[in-house]
Amino acid sequence: MLKWFRADLHIHTCLSPCADLTISPKRAVARAVKQQLDMIAICDHNSAENVQAACAAGKRCGLTVLPGIEITTREEVHLLGIFDRPAQALELQAAVYARLADGKNDEKLFGSQIIANEFDEVEGYNPRLLIGATSLSLTDGVRKIRELDGLVVAAHVDREAFSIIGQLGFIPDDLDLDALELSSRTTPTQARKALPACAGYPLYNASDAHELKDIGRTPTRFRLAAPTVRELRRAFRSTGDRTLRPEPLRG
Repeated sequence: MLKWFRADLHIHTCLSPCADLTISPKRAVARAVKQQLDMIAICDHNSAENVQAACAAGKRCGLTVLPGIEITTREEVHLLGIFDRPAQALELQAAVYARLADGKNDEKLFGSQIIANEFDEVEGYNPRLLIGATSLSLTDGVRKIRELDGLVVAAHVDREAFSIIGQLGFIPDDLDLDALELSSRTTPTQARKALPACAGYPLYNASDAHELKDIGRTPTRFRLAAPTVRELRRAFRSTGDRTLRPEPLRG
């Protein structure tokens, strides 16, 4: 039986250097529940060290949490890998860490990178330069996510900074993307008119929340048999009556 799932598939936690310190895994999940979301994806910058905590917190609240990573490729494009299991995201993390820029995080300049557990307790601090780009190319990033059976999404394509269209001016024809993500300022209809490069790709909105207040700001509804990567991929392809439907943007 198919049902509608209200989802925000791009949320950061306090692990991301540019995120607010209050957006811990537990609080992100609580905010998502308050916003009446059924499913979220945790996609921190170049790391997945908080996904297990978020998944555990989600399980306690009856919320589906999909683990992911937002990779910064060598082209300085943000690419999302979204998975069913934390182990998949952590395997992608290993590949990302091996290709991450040298250097350590400067907390005064970029902010803290907090590793937290499901109970809101600080487990440690990630010293890596997560805000930097990796040496992974777009093609390499897509290939690795595919090898791990994840969803491959180009993030916030309607923005100039760190988007595939903003950085390259086009989307390579041979890039195997599942979908394109839009920010909270652009509807799919608007994007198709303003950005010809989006033609032929599934489009959906997500918050890219770096603060608690932004979680669920721009959800998308997905008609699925279950809140899984496989079902989301079928919705993006409009197969088996799976589909997606944007909600009106909020100011």
